[in-house]
Amino acid sequence: MVKKVLMILTMVLFTFGMAGCSSSGHASSVSVQTGPVEELPEQIEQKGTPGYGYEPCSLAYWDEGASNAMIYEASRSETVFTADTKVWDVIRDPVFGEYGRLIFPVDRSISDNLTLGDVGNILTWYSYVSPDRTVEIANYLREQAASGEQIFYDIYTEEEKAADAAKENTGLFFFRGTPGEKFAITNAGGGFVYVAAIHDSFPHALELSKKGYNAFALIYRPGAQTACEDLARAIAFIHENAEKLGVDVSDYSLWGGSAGARMAAWLGSYGTAAFGGADYPKPGAVIMQYTGLSEVTGAEPPTYVCVGTSDGIAYYGTMEERIRRIREQGVDAEIEVFEGLTHGFGLGEGTVAEGWLDNAVQFWEDNMEK
Repeated sequence: MVKKVLMILTMVLFTFGMAGCSSSGHASSVSVQTGPVEELPEQIEQKGTPGYGYEPCSLAYWDEGASNAMIYEASRSETVFTADTKVWDVIRDPVFGEYGRLIFPVDRSISDNLTLGDVGNILTWYSYVSPDRTVEIANYLREQAASGEQIFYDIYTEEEKAADAAKENTGLFFFRGTPGEKFAITNAGGGFVYVAAIHDSFPHALELSKKGYNAFALIYRPGAQTACEDLARAIAFIHENAEKLGVDVSDYSLWGGSAGARMAAWLGSYGTAAFGGADYPKPGAVIMQYTGLSEVTGAEPPTYVCVGTSDGIAYYGTMEERIRRIREQGVDAEIEVFEGLTHGFGLGEGTVAEGWLDNAVQFWEDNMEK
């Protein structure tokens, strides 16, 4: 019966043209398959229960109310977003539901005309923001969500968010690696004023997932204390849900850039209990980028740092001195200083820092328990 209804609806759509899709917000970015009508029901069977987890103009979806069938995408992995896509079109894409707004800084003003290619314009203090990376991240997240993967997790309960509205703007984006592999949490900077995840933590998490590690990018409440509380809660959430998430909690690592690096260092030195949470194991390694933190408590985990010599915010000499003091404690510590680089270079692609993430991963692996 379902096949027959779908056959009729599909034929109606082909008869009346592609009006259903052309009126959709995705019309300019989605290509469609207009193959033989008799093959469509079979493809629906291959894709699973029709109507579940798919948006208009995507596979196995049809309008529940009107007799208006939707055509098929040629490929789910096809690029949907481009550098010319408006940021608000990404935020409002139905596939992301309520968390689409957290992909970009909620504490930054985003104009209606801002495109993915120009996201760097709202990322104060950052340099070398790659439009290609921004587009890759947006498409990756959409593809994962559209395929039925859960990519966003709340770290606070509905009751906790109701008691503190700022907690509505928190959570973890999950970049899946190999099931059962170790995990990392990446923490973007933004001067504790906003969270620059699209440049300073999402790309790192994606690269870690490509290497097989399970990576989470934290969206936190700006402010040093609240940010650390949120990171402590994220660590607790992952430990408490390790089996469901499919991660190994031993020897996990904390990553961060700028303000996010301070968060990683503070949680590494003081532990989760110092920020209002239960006491969970400290990370196996802390990976820091471009921050001028000088404090050494004597309880630091193995620490890797990278920074540029032209950074006007985080003086590389301060970071060199901190690494020296950590080494004096008998703890493994490493620093890479890149000539001429400014603050906030992210992955450093196309610069002298390109490849630093590979070195940081090697440092983390070297400090895992054998």
